[in-house]
Amino acid sequence: MANSSDYQLGSIMAEVKLKSKHLNSLKKFIEDALTERLRELQEGIKRTQERITFFENRYQMQTQEFLRRFENNQLQHTLDFDEWMGEAWMLEALLQDKEEIEEIEFVD
Repeated sequence: MANSSDYQLGSIMAEVKLKSKHLNSLKKFIEDALTERLRELQEGIKRTQERITFFENRYQMQTQEFLRRFENNQLQHTLDFDEWMGEAWMLEALLQDKEEIEEIEFVD
């Protein structure tokens, strides 16, 4: 029987191979694109966190508490609450995208 440590569930690595006559230019182009995307994500995270902080201050409630109460139907649907939930989901997606880009490494 295999030991549970023999398996790395959820950690499958993909490797992409590209061919180009201008390998250094291609590598720089990809690095620059990833850097720009990371910058955009960081800006989006900052704006989203600011919006979440606005709602937390306005309703004197942390987002996790809000989500728990909202999902348990303890709060009425309002435009603010729908927007707050959307911002929470957006933050989660942005953080996931950021993490995925930060894990990319170039191998020779």
